[in-house]
Amino acid sequence: MDETRGADGTAEAPETRPKGTRRRGAALVGAIHAAAVEETAARGLEGATMEGIARRAGTAKTSLYRRWEAPEDIVLEALHAAYPMEEPTPAADDLRGDLVRALRLMRDSFDTRPKYAQALMAVLVASWARPDLHERLYREVFDPRGERFTKRALLHYADKGVVDRERVTDVVADIGEAMVFKHMLDTMQPPDDAYLDMIVDQAILPAVGIDPRTLS
Repeated sequence: MDETRGADGTAEAPETRPKGTRRRGAALVGAIHAAAVEETAARGLEGATMEGIARRAGTAKTSLYRRWEAPEDIVLEALHAAYPMEEPTPAADDLRGDLVRALRLMRDSFDTRPKYAQALMAVLVASWARPDLHERLYREVFDPRGERFTKRALLHYADKGVVDRERVTDVVADIGEAMVFKHMLDTMQPPDDAYLDMIVDQAILPAVGIDPRTLS
């Protein structure tokens, strides 16, 4: 029996799928995406293989090569497909709420999906030594899904005339994500709702010229 080893060199149980279930189309692609995330979380991007992804997905390796050339291609597509994207209120009548919800989406999406978070971090770390991968990660994953958490909401409200568009700079758009990551580095825990509220009230809203006390 083939043996798969993780990034730390320890043996992993081979992934199997019950026989008799033939998947096609979206169902098969979804299974392959999930397998690519699991493979990358366990072995890192450099250790991920087409064989490992196929084994975890319970499909033939030839199914992968019909659509993708390399594990990296599957992993980036899988990260894009599952990357959370904020959806601000269409009427643009709850700026504070939309900003808070964007930060909660960021926290909860990664906190409740550890394998996805591990795979994303593995790709991000690998990209630091590979400018081509770094460019692909942003072009294919982050940018199409809104670039940064809270930026989509801020631009939406700027388009509606609620926020001054000139105040929505890259620095301001970075505030929410940066403070969430800083909190996690300092405490090794995701921020609670009260802390996310403070990020919005004490940092993001003032940065765009809005006093949170004036919001209903």
